[in-house]
Amino acid sequence: LRAAAAAAITFSEAAAQYIAAHESGWRNAKHADQWRNTLHVHADPIMGKLLVGDVQVAHVLKVLEPIWQDKTETAKRVRGRIEKILDWAKGRGYRSGDNPAAWKGNLQAQLAKPTTKVEHHPALPFAQIGAFMTRLRDQAGTGARALEFTILTAARSGEVRGATWAEIDLDEAVWTVPGERMKVGKEHRVPLSPAAVALLKGLPRVEGVDLVFPAPRGGQLSDMTLTAVLRRMEVPVTVHGMRSTFRDWAAEHTEYPREVAEMALAHSISNAVEAAYRRGDLFEKRRNLMADWSAFCAQVLKP
Repeated sequence: LRAAAAAAITFSEAAAQYIAAHESGWRNAKHADQWRNTLHVHADPIMGKLLVGDVQVAHVLKVLEPIWQDKTETAKRVRGRIEKILDWAKGRGYRSGDNPAAWKGNLQAQLAKPTTKVEHHPALPFAQIGAFMTRLRDQAGTGARALEFTILTAARSGEVRGATWAEIDLDEAVWTVPGERMKVGKEHRVPLSPAAVALLKGLPRVEGVDLVFPAPRGGQLSDMTLTAVLRRMEVPVTVHGMRSTFRDWAAEHTEYPREVAEMALAHSISNAVEAAYRRGDLFEKRRNLMADWSAFCAQVLKP
């Protein structure tokens, strides 16, 4: 009985141990919080107190069915997380048999095939970027300068908000973003156009603060700060949509190869063979691309 009790833990306990064992390898603390929150909201009320060895298909379905149609993306993540936890529990000797959260040959027959809806971020037509940048430069505040730098570099908001002076070489006009701050987990070199360098040189430097765009009260700017600039300007687009503006410009207005624009956006290479052979980062070609983008952003085109 003592041996059986020692080998018995609840699903919630198994989930906590799984997260503790893996979170150091995840990109950031937010990822671990997402695991905890989704499991707490959706899985724990149904099977949190169940022994992990007693979890069956019926329990997993009871978790997923209420959210499968209306919150499909969340449901898919919850299913995948439950599956990983149960696999971990089996490896630790807490359960045996097939995984009741597995999709193929199991839940696939019980639930409708999940549909993936592609959400397009509202983007500014690239012909309007010059007029927009003229207005943006008239906006005061660190958020406005961070948004301007985001557009000139085609970077993600989080990469810009977390940028430090230690990452930037103004003499070489290069911004090196470490892998831990990149979505794909790899270091990314960003060529800085003359306009981007001029923007950085014009920023105030605060002694003891390494952030390039610090919040007024210290620390990083919030993810809503840049969005607030767009709202003040009454421009119905998103910060992320500006990357689409850049991508549309590169595709429709230039002769640069697709891979140069994709690498400028730090997109991962989906083709495994191509990824295996792609060793360089096309840096010099990207430097020309970003210089041309900066020059285009300085032009106000007539409607």
